[in-house]
Amino acid sequence: MTSNIMAVYKINDQAVHVEESGNPNRQIALLIHGWSSSSYALSPLMEMLSKRFRCMAVDLPGYGKSPKFAGKTTIPAYADLLAGLIEQVAEGPVVLIGHSMGGMISLTLTERYPMLVDRTVLICPTITGKLSNYINLFVSPITAAERFKVGQIISGWVSNAVVGITDRIMRPASFAQRTVITEDEYVRLRSDARQPNQGTVRAECYRAMRENDLSGRLGNIETPSLVIWGAEDNTVPLRDSGVVADEWPEAELRILPKAGHWPHFERPDATKRLIASFLGLPILRGNLHVSSNDDSLAQIEEAAAFLAHSDLGSNLNLTQRKRLASQCTRRIFKVGETIVKVSDRGNEMFIIQDGTVDVWADPDSPGENTSNMRQVATLRPGQITGEMALFDEGTRSANLVAGANGAVVLVLHRDQMQDLCEADPTLGTRVLWNMSRAISLRVRFIQWQNRNRTSGSNTEETIRMFVPPAKLFEGLSAD
Repeated sequence: MTSNIMAVYKINDQAVHVEESGNPNRQIALLIHGWSSSSYALSPLMEMLSKRFRCMAVDLPGYGKSPKFAGKTTIPAYADLLAGLIEQVAEGPVVLIGHSMGGMISLTLTERYPMLVDRTVLICPTITGKLSNYINLFVSPITAAERFKVGQIISGWVSNAVVGITDRIMRPASFAQRTVITEDEYVRLRSDARQPNQGTVRAECYRAMRENDLSGRLGNIETPSLVIWGAEDNTVPLRDSGVVADEWPEAELRILPKAGHWPHFERPDATKRLIASFLGLPILRGNLHVSSNDDSLAQIEEAAAFLAHSDLGSNLNLTQRKRLASQCTRRIFKVGETIVKVSDRGNEMFIIQDGTVDVWADPDSPGENTSNMRQVATLRPGQITGEMALFDEGTRSANLVAGANGAVVLVLHRDQMQDLCEADPTLGTRVLWNMSRAISLRVRFIQWQNRNRTSGSNTEETIRMFVPPAKLFEGLSAD
């Protein structure tokens, strides 16, 4: 894992400061903070997530070190900006981790650009945009006054003069009565909320949230999502969780006692366990461990945890993932070692569990071994490849080679897949659906990427390399 670094990205002339950590070759987890906050707001999750992802915690325009938008601040404007960031830095769909207003931004981004988002984790997300009565009575009048210069001066003077009083007013809105947040963490969060020259953006965001009511829109979101709420949240009221329960039953909704608006600071272990389970991170054992005993129960449990965040295991419960994991075998490849050749006939699909797998092919002659072979893609943990060979037992469409750090892959044989479908038709159907979704999401991302870039690989060639048209439908009817 790399140490945290600060980077600045330009999206349509808008500078965005980002704190990054984790392996830069892994899938991106984009962390989005909320109102009157900064990238620090999600810092308790960075170390854990960096074990699996390239973490990018943004300072939204107007907060932290990022300059304000030149125009009006709105939730869709934030979503469009972050979509531009994803398009600039990502090689595939990302994971969104959004807190408070950042949760509303995450949902808006997912609604507008579903092809960019693999899954979302939402912590006390703003849904209706109507904050608690406490916020509306005690905080919103100050926020409204800050829209004007004189109001900013008065607000800043009052805050500096009676910091203790304002903190006593704000604390019940943010934290549970039995909160365990440390004093250092509390001071840092409050300092973010007191940043000078943010009065205008705070007021604009307060209005922007109310103008972006997500009621009636959640049912359109199909992206797998985890929603965590503090039971004593007095900023974004729990009544918003009722909207989630009514309109979005597919989302996993979890409510934590002894937590307010900051459960990842107040109940860090419980919050991390929920997120780790949802994303397939075996937090109790640390990093994924490769054992030489493929039949061990520990390996099956480890693989089941990993499959929670993979193309194949999405929306499967733990029991289903354990059953799927028991059908897989694990293979370890050294750096540069060939996994399969383009000329090989196959009946196995590969799920990358650790390391990377490089894809070598001739985009002009997919499925053929020519002198024009070149590296055309890199597959990362959670992705699948070889699904067509699993279906039709045909030749491969590319060479697969273990990447710069080697590769650990879970292998699912055609016979094992058939056994799974016969033994558990419900599970088999879900696995086949996940395979179809992975192919679709991959193709749609490439199409979107090529429409928005002035240069780059030809869409048709790229798609042909990943999914040879002749193979796409061969064998499906045979199964």
